[in-house]
Amino acid sequence: MSDSSWNRQRPSAMPSHRYRPAHERVDVPLTERTWPDARITAAPLWVPVDLRDGNQALVEPMDLSRKRQFFDRLVSIGYTEIEVAYPSASQIEYDFVRELATAGDIPDDVTVVVFTPARAELIDRTIASIAGLPRVVVHLYAATAPLWRDAVLGLDRDALHARIRDAAERIARGVDGHGGDVRFEFSPEVFNLTEPDFVLEVCNSLTELWDADPGRPVIHNLPATVEVSTPNVYADQIEYMHRNLERRDSVILSVHPHNDRGTGVACAELAVMAGAQRVEGCLFGNGERTGNVDLVTLALNLHTQGVDPRIDLSDIDGIRRTVEHCNRISVHERHPYAGDLVHTAFSGTHQDAIKKGFARQAALAAARGTSEADLPWEIPYLPIDPADLGRDYEAVIRVNSQSGKGGIAYLLQSHAGLVLPRRLQIDFAAVVQRIADRTGLEISPAELWKAFQREYVEPGTTSRQGAVQLCDWGTWPLRDGRHLFAAQVSTGGPVRAVEGTAAGPLAGLAVALGAVGIDVDILDFHQQATSPTRDSRAAAYALCRVDGSDVWGVGLDTSVLTASVHAVISAVNRAAPEKPGSGL
Repeated sequence: MSDSSWNRQRPSAMPSHRYRPAHERVDVPLTERTWPDARITAAPLWVPVDLRDGNQALVEPMDLSRKRQFFDRLVSIGYTEIEVAYPSASQIEYDFVRELATAGDIPDDVTVVVFTPARAELIDRTIASIAGLPRVVVHLYAATAPLWRDAVLGLDRDALHARIRDAAERIARGVDGHGGDVRFEFSPEVFNLTEPDFVLEVCNSLTELWDADPGRPVIHNLPATVEVSTPNVYADQIEYMHRNLERRDSVILSVHPHNDRGTGVACAELAVMAGAQRVEGCLFGNGERTGNVDLVTLALNLHTQGVDPRIDLSDIDGIRRTVEHCNRISVHERHPYAGDLVHTAFSGTHQDAIKKGFARQAALAAARGTSEADLPWEIPYLPIDPADLGRDYEAVIRVNSQSGKGGIAYLLQSHAGLVLPRRLQIDFAAVVQRIADRTGLEISPAELWKAFQREYVEPGTTSRQGAVQLCDWGTWPLRDGRHLFAAQVSTGGPVRAVEGTAAGPLAGLAVALGAVGIDVDILDFHQQATSPTRDSRAAAYALCRVDGSDVWGVGLDTSVLTASVHAVISAVNRAAPEKPGSGL
C-alpha cells in the first residue's frame, strides 16, 4: 500500500506486541499448494461430538435422558459415526456407553466413538465400557504442541512419543477378543501448533502399530484445538499431512476445528479442499470457549452449492429445539440457517427485492409450465429456500410486517417498561397482526398493552373454567442445594396438594405440575425490572414446552419469584385447548 492517508485510524493502546503471529510459532514446510484450486464436490464424513466435546463445555452436563434424546436425534438426521462419551470422565459418561451397548438398538450403519487420554487406568476404564458394542472407534488423544509438552506434560518429544505408543499398544491389547468391529483414532491435540515432522512421526508409527489397511483404516484427526491463524495456514498444514502420511489409502484424514478466531467453518471447508475426508464438530457450534466448528452450517453451505450434504436437516426447527433442550443453550436469532430471524428482512429495500424475486420465480414457472419447486433457487437476499429446512414462507412473505416488530417492542418498552425477548416479539407480532387484520384500525400504545396483558399475562392469574390455578404455594431451599416447591392446585375440579423437588424453584414447579398430568419443560427464561425504582414490578418471560407445544407465558409482580411462577402458569394455560382469546 503506497498511500494510506485515507486511513485515519489511530494506533490503539492494546499490547499487541505480546503476541507472536502463527508463522513464528510453527513452520509449515509446504510449497506449491494445490488446495486453492480445489472444489468441494462431495460431503466428507460428518462426526458430531456434541455428546462428548460439546457436553464438556456445558455448565450443566447432560444427564442420561438428555444424552439419549440427543443421540436419537443425531441418528434420525443421518449421522453414521457419533462420538458419544468420554467414559473415564464420569459415571454418567460410562453409564451412557453401557446403556448403548446393552440396549441393542444402535442401527446397523451407525458406529459410536469413545474418547480416552493416553493414561493406562483411563484406557482400561474406556475399554471396559465398550464391551458388547457392535461397531466402535476408540479415540486416543495426547497434547503434542511444544508449549503443552513443556508447561503441562514435562516431556520431550521422544518421551511423549513413547507414552503415546504405549497407550496405543494398550488399546490394541485391550480390544483383542472384543468380537465387534473395532477401529482406532488418534488426535495429536493442538496439532496446529505442533511441528509437522513430529506429527508425521507419531501418526505414521500408530498407522503401523495398529496395522491399518484400506479395509480397516486408522483415523488421524488433526485438531485446531486453539485457533491461532488464518484458515489458509490450517489448510496448508492439512495438505502437508495429506501429501506425506504413510499408507495414505489406509488413513482417514480427519479435522476438528475450534472457533477461537470465528473462522472455524472456513478452516473446515479449506481443510476438506486440502485433503481432509472427515470433519468433527457440533450442531450449531457448541463447544469450549467460542465453540467447535458448526456442522449444520457446514452441511447447509454445501447444500446451497448444489452438493448433497448426506444428512437431513429438513426439520431445522425440530433439530434446534432438541439441541436447545439438551444443551440448555439457546441458538442465536442470527445463527446461519437456523436462527429465528435468519430469513427475515427488516429493511424496506430488502423486503421489496424479496417480493419481486418471488414474483419473478412464479412468472418463470408459469412461462415454462413447471412448478416453482423445480426451478433453480434464485431469490434476492435468500441464499436458501426456507422450505428446504421445513419452514413455511410466513416469515418471508410477512416480511412487510417485520419492520413493525421493532415498533411494537419499542411501544411496549416505552409504555410498560417491558423488554421482550426476540422470539416473544415475533410471537406477539403475530397476535397484533391478527388484531389489525380484524379491526383495520391503528393500534394505540394503550390498546397494544391491553392486548399483551390479555394474551400473555392474564392466563397466569385467570380463574376461567378448567384453567390451572395455584390456590396456595411456597418454595423452600433444601440442604442438598435443591428446592422444594409445594402448592394447592386446581384444574377445574377438586384442589390437590402437590410438590416437586428440583435444582431450582421453577424446575420444582414443573415437577409438581407433572403430578396433575401436565408435562412442562422450561426451554427459555428471561426476567427484568420494569423500571429503575425500588417499587418496580418484575417481568418474567417463560417459553415452555407444554404437552409437546412450545408456548410463551408472562408474569408481572413486585416479587421476582411470583412473576416467574405466574409466567409458567400462563404458558400452561395458554397451551390449553380453550385458551383466552386476544382482542381489544
